[in-house]
Amino acid sequence: METVTTTISIRKDAEHYASLLTPEALTFLEQLHQKFNTSRKVLLEKRKQQQLEFDRGATPKFPIETSAIRTGTWTAAPIPEKLQDRRVEITGPVDAKMIINALNSGASMFMADFEDSCAPTWKNLMDGQLNLHAALRKTLRLETPTKTYELGPKTATLLVRPRGLHLEEKNLYYGDERLSASLVDFGLFVFHNAQYAYQHEEGPFFYIPKLEHYLEARWWNEVFVFAQQYLKIPTGTFKATVLIETITASFQLDEIIYELRDHIAGLNCGRWDYIFSYIKKLKTHDQFLVPDRDQVTMTSPFMQAYALRVIQVCHKRNILAIGGMAAQIPIKNDEDANTIAIQKVITDKEREVRNGHDGTWVAHPGLVAPVLKVFNTHMPTKNHLHIKRNELQITEGMLVELPQGTITENGVRKNIHVGILYLESWLMGTGAAALYHLMEDAATAEISRVQLWHWRNKEVVLENNEICSSSYYQKLVQEELEKIKISIGDSRYESGRFELASALFFKMITADDLAEFLTLEAYEFLE
Repeated sequence: METVTTTISIRKDAEHYASLLTPEALTFLEQLHQKFNTSRKVLLEKRKQQQLEFDRGATPKFPIETSAIRTGTWTAAPIPEKLQDRRVEITGPVDAKMIINALNSGASMFMADFEDSCAPTWKNLMDGQLNLHAALRKTLRLETPTKTYELGPKTATLLVRPRGLHLEEKNLYYGDERLSASLVDFGLFVFHNAQYAYQHEEGPFFYIPKLEHYLEARWWNEVFVFAQQYLKIPTGTFKATVLIETITASFQLDEIIYELRDHIAGLNCGRWDYIFSYIKKLKTHDQFLVPDRDQVTMTSPFMQAYALRVIQVCHKRNILAIGGMAAQIPIKNDEDANTIAIQKVITDKEREVRNGHDGTWVAHPGLVAPVLKVFNTHMPTKNHLHIKRNELQITEGMLVELPQGTITENGVRKNIHVGILYLESWLMGTGAAALYHLMEDAATAEISRVQLWHWRNKEVVLENNEICSSSYYQKLVQEELEKIKISIGDSRYESGRFELASALFFKMITADDLAEFLTLEAYEFLE
């Protein structure tokens, strides 16, 4: 047998993951790195150049050079039967309990997430890969002192979301270069599972996060083509759903679909990251201020325009439009509060399905049944591909229209409080954090951070006449930190990383320059 050699070096425990980090798998990662990492870095540099243009006053536009793509009558490749009905999708990190509960939840789909709801510790990532390998083969099982978790006879269809293009994996190197986190997550999964998934008509299926430009979609398409050829799988087998969670992507929907036309099954409205991107991209514009995040909803004009445009363009190209996240968690000890929370979810999902969405996201198994009922009532067909929304005329101005509202001390405090709580959870290795009856991921911390930075940078005067400044933020951080300590108790506080989380968060909301992503800096503190 031929000996396989690789120049990939592993800076962390590899012994426990020998079945995953085989020489053959590492050689595949090496090939991906050699072929695609340089172009990935070029795309990230293009993001920086685009941001400089926005900082000088430019606004997002429909690209002139691709007008023929937008007006053309082309459609994407057919959607496989397995992805035709996606009315309720559940999402979550890749730990065994989450995977089993999600696959058993009654949802149509489960998005297994290596990205925003997964704190990328080495253990989380590698265990996650092993868990998905077992889950595909229906052998995943978890025994705890109180319960045994195992997969039922009927499970949701699995989709996998790798980390975004901006992230790197600090435990895998090619020479002195870190490997792309996107390519590591994607590469290990497809190397070990693509043939099996293909043979069992399970895809493989993916979600692609945080694209900012159609050239990034082209990059992913090239990665897909190479991987399928390498693994001897027919081109077009891989199917991806792209998250539209950046303001620039919503101006390039046709183009993103076109670049991935052989491999795309749908677009998804990643609403929380979308608001984060909106503020980040347009932060220097005169008169640009976004109110308290609780006041920015899917009924805000710019959010409504974005969601409707996703539906219109997806259905024009014969792919599915998946709605946004319902992050609520059932409130077990307060029936009245739980009823109110569930009704909010139902109202949100009724709006989505009536607009023409083909499915939607939930974060907790307890929401699957009520949301499924909404879609079953209003969508008797597998999907809404027949609803074209040709009557819509979504303009560039509608996509960037400022939401109305106020900026309050309560909004500032909430951003600080939740931002610290989430970041501490992430630093402790938990990327999906249950906070105040909501399942939060990194997007919540990012909105909180970017709003606080922006308000301080603009020296916003609050309703109580306080000015958003570094000294004011320092005072509120200490006050909110004390509230957190009282609510969780001394033991949890002392055993946690709250001091580090608050210091990192304060540094980032008071820095001269807005950091691109919170997780880039915080990642260096992860085990």
